[in-house]
Amino acid sequence: MNILVGVSGGVDSACVLNLLKSQGHSVIGAMMKIYDGDIKTIANSCYGTDKKKEIEDAVLVCQGADVPFYLVDLSKEFNDIVFSEFKKQYLNGLTPNPCVMCNKFIKFGLFPKAAKKMGLKFDKFATGHYARNEFNEKTHRHELKKGINPKKDQTYFLYKLSQDELKNILFPLGSMQKEDVRKYALEKNIPVAQKTDSQDFYKGDYSDLFDCDKNQGKIIDRKGNILGYHDGIWNYTIGQRKGLKIAYSEPLYVLEIDKSTNSVIVGIKDETYNKYLIANDINWIALDNPKKPFEATAKIRSASSPVEVIVYPFDDTIKVEFKNEISSIAPAQSVVLYQDDVVLGGGTIIEAH
Repeated sequence: MNILVGVSGGVDSACVLNLLKSQGHSVIGAMMKIYDGDIKTIANSCYGTDKKKEIEDAVLVCQGADVPFYLVDLSKEFNDIVFSEFKKQYLNGLTPNPCVMCNKFIKFGLFPKAAKKMGLKFDKFATGHYARNEFNEKTHRHELKKGINPKKDQTYFLYKLSQDELKNILFPLGSMQKEDVRKYALEKNIPVAQKTDSQDFYKGDYSDLFDCDKNQGKIIDRKGNILGYHDGIWNYTIGQRKGLKIAYSEPLYVLEIDKSTNSVIVGIKDETYNKYLIANDINWIALDNPKKPFEATAKIRSASSPVEVIVYPFDDTIKVEFKNEISSIAPAQSVVLYQDDVVLGGGTIIEAH
């Protein structure tokens, strides 16, 4: 089989490249170029802080595996589609998830299409995500399943994939532990075998990232009492506790962000809990537009554990009711629904109650 592997310069995609070649497949390595030099360091989680070094590492990985390497320039598309929307939402007091947007529109959307336009021929597209993609013979649908290591599972970031996309995608690491991936990389003398994982999308003040002036406003409680001041609502997220720099009798958490008044509303832990949320922009993977309420588990952020919920589907939205109240739901983040290991679907959070 001819397979295009999305390489990033990291150990996971490097192992995918080597694994697939060792299985007898014809492999091509390609890397997305999403940084054009004009945007400040915006994608630590994608490439790390040194873009040139990441490209050099990707080239070394491909050379070591004796496969061709290609660089696919999607920097304009990333800026226009992902970064511009990320910036817009943050400046409006929301907490978007750029990795979800990037996976849907760039990595699994434009990237393989652009590679084919360059003349690259392949049957499947593989990445180093910790997830599983299996075809269900009974439902005749591709199922996106959690990786076997719950700490590394990345299905939360992949829930927007469609059936048409899943039928052409491979996730070779979904049934592997991270420790086994490292071990394999060392055994095969892969150049990036001991390279550390990159975690954060961006570290620093978002006013620097967005190239905008600081915009001081008030930090208040629900009664309107002024407790402190901030330099930009875009530096705060719902549920945030650290960095508020406010002396108070109890720890304070960000409850709301009000763009209209340029205010950050804070409160104590008991004030952070919600009973249900509303989400739109729904994508169903394992289900076909359900009409009746059903039970499931849900994640409202990538690092959280799934919790029990009842889902009420409507035409364009879903209501997700938590069996036990849950803390700090952030509008613009995603809610992803599961049944055991299977991703049912998900959507973008627009309200929490």
